[in-house]
This record gives sequence, C-alpha cells and structure tokens, in this order.
Amino acid sequence: MVIYLPGTVEDTPRLDDLTPRQIVQELDKHVVGQAAAKRAVAIALRNRIRRQKLPPDLAQDVIPKNIIMIGSTGVGKTEIARRLARLANSPFLKVEASKFTEVGYVGRDVESIIRDLVDIAIDLVREEKIAEIEEKARQNAEERLLDILLPTRRDSEAAAPEDEAAFQRTREKLRQQLREGRLDNRLVEIEVKERGFPSGIEIITPQGIEEMDINLRDMLPGMFPGTRTKVRNMSVREAVEYLTQEEEQKLVDMDQVARLAVERVEESGIVFLDEIDKIAGRENSSGPDVSREGVQRDILPIIEGTTVNTRYGMVRTDHILFIAAGAFHVSKPSDLIPELQGRFPIRVNLDPLTKEDFKRILTEPRNSLIRQYIALLETEGVTLEITDDAIEAVADFAYTVNQNTENIGARRLHTVMEKVLDEVSFTAPDLEDKHFRVDAEYVRKVLAGIVQDEDLSKYIL
Repeated sequence: MVIYLPGTVEDTPRLDDLTPRQIVQELDKHVVGQAAAKRAVAIALRNRIRRQKLPPDLAQDVIPKNIIMIGSTGVGKTEIARRLARLANSPFLKVEASKFTEVGYVGRDVESIIRDLVDIAIDLVREEKIAEIEEKARQNAEERLLDILLPTRRDSEAAAPEDEAAFQRTREKLRQQLREGRLDNRLVEIEVKERGFPSGIEIITPQGIEEMDINLRDMLPGMFPGTRTKVRNMSVREAVEYLTQEEEQKLVDMDQVARLAVERVEESGIVFLDEIDKIAGRENSSGPDVSREGVQRDILPIIEGTTVNTRYGMVRTDHILFIAAGAFHVSKPSDLIPELQGRFPIRVNLDPLTKEDFKRILTEPRNSLIRQYIALLETEGVTLEITDDAIEAVADFAYTVNQNTENIGARRLHTVMEKVLDEVSFTAPDLEDKHFRVDAEYVRKVLAGIVQDEDLSKYIL
C-alpha cells in the first residue's frame, strides 16, 4: 500500500526515545496493515540505537540484520522503508536490482549504489547546515544589498558626526522598507559569477562511468586566471534571494558537510533493493547471465561489508542497512546464491490487501485519496460529497478487478477513483450546482459495465 504524504512526521518524539512499538505506531499513520514487516523494520531501527550505546570495540562487530520483504506490488514494501528512513532522518536510496550488470559489461555497477547514497547524504547534511545559518546568511545579504542601495562614504577624511548619524538613519529607513517589501520591484545592479567549467569530469573505467573531482582551475592556473563576474540587473526581491544563496555558500563548510555525510552513510544509511527477485536464478536457467547471478556476486561484498571509493572519500558499508524486496512470483528467495541468502537473515511476507484494507486506505491516512480529491475540487468551488456506501463500493470494485486481472495492490484505487470522478473533474469549472454527491449507485453506474467485461477492464481499470 502506497500513500505519499509531504513533509515530515509531526509531533514525533526523539529517535532515541522511540521504542519498537512507537516506531510501528508512526508507520501505522501512513501504511495500512503489514504488521509483520513493520515489526521487523522497527526492531532493525531500534538495534541501531542500541548499537550506538555500546563500547566502540563491541559496536564495530554488531552488524545490521538485513531484511527481505516478499509481497506483490502495491502492498507497501517501498513505503515502509521510505517512512522508516524519514523517521530516522537517514540517507535513503531506492534502486532496482535489475538495473545493474556484472562488472565488465555495459551498464551500472553495484558500487554506484554507495556513491549515490553519499550524494543523497551530502544534500541532506547541507540542507541541515543551511537551516542553521539561514538567518545569518539573510542578514549578511541584507547588509550587502543596503550597501548597494546606499553606498558608504569613500572620502579620505572622516565624516562629521552629524553626517554619520543622518547616514545611519537613512540606512535604517531603507532597511525597514526592504523588510516590508516596498522596494521589491526596484531594479539594482548585482555582480554575479559567470558559469565556468565544471569542477568534476567524467571518465570511463572498467567499472563504468565514474566522476573524478578534478579542479581544472587548480591544475591550469595560467588558463584560468580567476573567477569572472558580470553585472546583471535584477529586482530587489531577486537580489535578496541571490545574495542569500551566495552567503549560504560562504558560511557552509563543505569539507565538514562531506565528513558528516560519509559518517552518516556509514552509521545510518538505508538502501532499498527493489526487484531483487528479478536477479534470482531459476532452476531451469543455465549459462552466464550478466543481470542475475553475476549481479548477485557483485552485490555480495557491498552487503557483507567493503570499502567503496567515492569522490568524498572512502566509505565502509559494514553498517548500512539493506532492505530487499520482490514479488517472487516466478523465483523464490532460495534461488538466490547461498552467500547472498545468508546476508538477509530476516524474511517477511507481506499480506495481499483485502477489501477492508482498501476501505481503510481510502479514509484513514491523514492525506487519504478521498481527502485529496475533495481538496482538489474545492479549488474550483465544488463541494464533493462521497458517501460511506460509495467508499465501500469503490473498495469492492478495486478488490474484484485485482482478483480477476493483474493484482496491483493499492495502486488499483487510483485507477478506480479517477474513473469514478472523471465526469466531475472534467466539468467542475462549468457546473452550476457546485455540490456533487457520489454514492454507491453512482459508482455502480460508472463501473459496473467495465468490471463485468473482463477484457474491457484489462484496458480501462
């Protein structure tokens, strides 16, 4: 089951204070059902907190217990992992195992997983550092803009005290006007840096395309004498944003960001390996396969613990939590190579969604599908009323179509709801009666013919 909600979890206690039971309760706010999977990831997260409290010599030997989630599409595998990472404020990367190929073949190599995870951690830490110095950066930008609007004296002789006082009063008046937004549309001239050559260049190696952080300006100082700037006219509003970004770049120590990001990846990174069943060998397969057993052999050292070279330094993968997921319709977890099976000691089966689950998905989450559609149509001045029997009918139709055709889990609800509300969504701006009621009879009238015709439902629902 997948429910996408913006922002972070509100009123959540500190991570150190969260017990496994409380972690499950937080996940319950966004994912319906799947108690076994939530329980497994809650224990994994709590064990990380426990490990941080151990003596260093013991902590280095406590490795995370990686998890395999087994379940069909749309039952909540990805969303559970994503919500867990957001709850822990950890670097999180979702990758499809089927995208990778064995070393020596054209395609992505598995070490790019760790490099991508470090890039995500860099962005995460940088945003945190920017939030810390945001007020200071805005103050500095304000001072620079005031210097442009009211240049300071450059006379060799000191100004008279009364002239200095008058200058400061004028400056404070401008500051007040700037903060009130009365100068937003005024044009000013700002020196901006010209875009130069990128600091990093890509090279092709036997392992794939890598990015080397080579600064050409440092290597060839004669060809690049200095940073070139140009004068650009922009409004005061734009100038405030531009100068604030410049000040943020000056105040944030990127060396410290890189160091903290690498440390966070090593201690709390989470990698979600989706479609792991697609690289599982089948009993009747034979011969080399660059996207199956070869990929498994390459993934193995990453999961069991190795050192990956990134442009921010060496990253150890010993304590990164790997959560693998797959439907395993054709293959089985036992079709994975034995060494890889041993690195995923916890296996969790996710239950198929029932009709009752569909009803809960439609109504329980804070930003459920029903609430989303009501809010969307409110922007057109239309009051959308969806009755309880209509919700039950939608859940019944979604469950029926999943049973008769391909089972895509909760994603079927998106398809059914779009079809049910197709008419009002199209005519909403032109409706004279701004109240639209959807009941079970209306749902049956729209969907009954499509659901009964199995061939038609394969294409429409």
